[in-house]
Amino acid sequence: MSDLILFWHRRDLRISDNWGLAAARRVTSQVVGVFCLDPEILSGDDIAPVRVAYMLGCLQCLQEDYQRGGSQLLIIQDNPAQGLRKLAVALGAIAIYWNRDVEPLPRQRDRSVEESLTEVGIKVETFWDQVLHSPEAIFTGSKEPYKVYTPYWRKWIQQPKPEPCERLKSTGLTEAQEKAALEAGAIALPTAKDLGFIWSEPFILEPGETAASDRLEIFCDRAIYEYDEGRNFPAIDGTSVLSPALRFGAIGIRTLWQKTQEIIALTRSDEARHHIQTWQQELAWREFYQQALYHFPALATGAFRQPFDRFPWSDNQEHFQAWCQGRTGYPIVDAAMRQLNQTGWMHNRCRMIVASFLTKDLIINWQWGEKYFMQTLIDGDLASNNGGWQWSSSSGMDPKPLRIFNPASQTQKYDPEAEYIRQWLPELRNLDTAHLVTGKISSGDRQACGYPQPIVDHNRQQKLFKSIYSQLKA
Repeated sequence: MSDLILFWHRRDLRISDNWGLAAARRVTSQVVGVFCLDPEILSGDDIAPVRVAYMLGCLQCLQEDYQRGGSQLLIIQDNPAQGLRKLAVALGAIAIYWNRDVEPLPRQRDRSVEESLTEVGIKVETFWDQVLHSPEAIFTGSKEPYKVYTPYWRKWIQQPKPEPCERLKSTGLTEAQEKAALEAGAIALPTAKDLGFIWSEPFILEPGETAASDRLEIFCDRAIYEYDEGRNFPAIDGTSVLSPALRFGAIGIRTLWQKTQEIIALTRSDEARHHIQTWQQELAWREFYQQALYHFPALATGAFRQPFDRFPWSDNQEHFQAWCQGRTGYPIVDAAMRQLNQTGWMHNRCRMIVASFLTKDLIINWQWGEKYFMQTLIDGDLASNNGGWQWSSSSGMDPKPLRIFNPASQTQKYDPEAEYIRQWLPELRNLDTAHLVTGKISSGDRQACGYPQPIVDHNRQQKLFKSIYSQLKA
């Protein structure tokens, strides 16, 4: 009788500090990983080539880590309910373990997989791994999910945080099981091109657990001590850039928390502790949006503030394409969109600026921007992306929802020397800084540089948005 447990990897592409994987190893010495390339997901219209390429890089690193740990990571390409069942039966697995997800469709998929496995007597165990506190663990005093971040943070920070769990060491498949795995559909890890995706640019963060751990060390060596200020300036290296690793679980959330606690214990400066806690608050923001999506799955398809589902958005395709291509005539907006299109990543301050511009200046549906981000971002994550877009559009969980970012004032505050603008809009590199940060570029200079006129007037558009917003509230 086999003692094999299969561990189904999804958003947890690592063998260290992996809650479900560690639990499987405590039950048996024979733990083998499996990743299912789901054709339904890969054929979706919100899949970014850079994200697929990064995921495959993480899977390659994960396969190597499994080998070093004495086991294997199997790859299948199938409907999970069918493919996992077929593989588990062929290998004689006693159970499949996995870590849970907050998103509506994965939760539905997981129920189908569990039913399929249970039918043939294969045990299923699931765990919370991608958050420090599960969505089922933190509620208001009236036992309701939190809808406002600040009280959620106060409750969240008071909870004891779990420690990282052990790194996997296990035995793998026997020779006979390896043959059975191939017969049941195990394949070599494909390339992005094999799956129909092309990405040839460098990654903002290299794939895999080692690269994520190295980046964490670099961030905690200096930038985290200036984070509260540095995070707002897109021209400097002031953020962790760990969002792709968190999206795919190339690093454990408990590992991140433990590192922040270690450096807090070593610092004697209240100012430094403040900067570190600001980054911890960003981790809590991530979990706030995840618990929101878990408890309010309708967020995936509509506004939290339901009147916004009736908002008379513009459907101006020319304006939307100008925004997508970084051709709006507003330098900070266009620089940010060029960064996104060229690298698959965008600085968070700029995400807020371009989201505000799309929804408050162009008055285009936030869901158009949400989808474009998912089609282009290396770290595209439904909970965080949806939460950010709903916050920016005034349709989400925010006690002070009406915020409008002025592109010129944002530039003057956060790119005062136009370094970021010059980096991503090289055609404007030789113009005066004062003109770049205010956006007051003459028609002649715009024409000479091949740079467009502003497609809308910010002052006029913000008044229009406020008028429509007031009518909607009434």
